Amino acid sequence: MGLMSKLLGGGRNTGDYVELSADDFDEAAAGAETEVHIATIGDKNDVIPIKDAVYDGDIVVADITRHTTTDRTMEHISDELKQVADEVGGDIIQKDDDQLIITPGGVGISREKLGR
Repeated sequence: MGLMSKLLGGGRNTGDYVELSADDFDEAAAGAETEVHIATIGDKNDVIPIKDAVYDGDIVVADITRHTTTDRTMEHISDELKQVADEVGGDIIQKDDDQLIITPGGVGISREKLGR
């Protein structure tokens, strides 16, 4: 099964995403120094592994759908993650009402969408 077939319905479906085998990608990607992590923020304790990943030089895409953007807990979590991004020279952005993207130093997030 090819990569596009897996993306369009193959692979191992875990409910939130389709897991692809490392065999589907170049060897260069397998030895990447920076990883992209997917996280869910349900409470303040979920911030700890996110901070660790960013301090380690990785990118985190965090699902925040369990909180509203006006939620006091979410404000505290956002402030904490902004501080981490600042400390490492990275970037942070909220995408719509459901995701935060946090990057390490040397990785910026464009505020402009690709395409039209």
